Amino acid sequence: MSLTALEGGCDCRAVRYRLASRPLFTHCCHCRWCQRESGSAFALNAMIEADRVALTGPQAPELVHTPSASGRGQQIARCPHCRVAVWSHYAGSGARVAFVRVGTLDDPDQLPPDIHIFTASKQPWVLLPPGVPAVAEYYEREALWPAESLARRRALLGPDA
Repeated sequence: MSLTALEGGCDCRAVRYRLASRPLFTHCCHCRWCQRESGSAFALNAMIEADRVALTGPQAPELVHTPSASGRGQQIARCPHCRVAVWSHYAGSGARVAFVRVGTLDDPDQLPPDIHIFTASKQPWVLLPPGVPAVAEYYEREALWPAESLARRRALLGPDA
């Protein structure tokens, strides 16, 4: 995949970004919180080290604190002009990991989901593709992530994270 395919941004193009590498893992989350926040049937988030997300546009996103199911909230990075959410930082890993909204990529087809999570609350009309792992709630990272992604995560968050 070329780096051009890993560029994205908001609707008004004030916030633009480039991913310096492939993401760690891509979640398609079907929980009710993601449905509400996205206004859709699911949220598609590519997890990547935040320092691998380089701003390339004229504007930095604004971080907006939003409640979450965990009770610890999340910071959603939104364009201060068009208000499109481009990524989030969840409490578990904080600002060190960005959950990039795949739909904001210029070529979102490059990052299909690695897993479907919280499928117990998915919309009944959503059909999950065969061959892609799907779990009712969450999963064991060690069982599904590629070894390279696990090593990158340990390097970022420490061996006990």
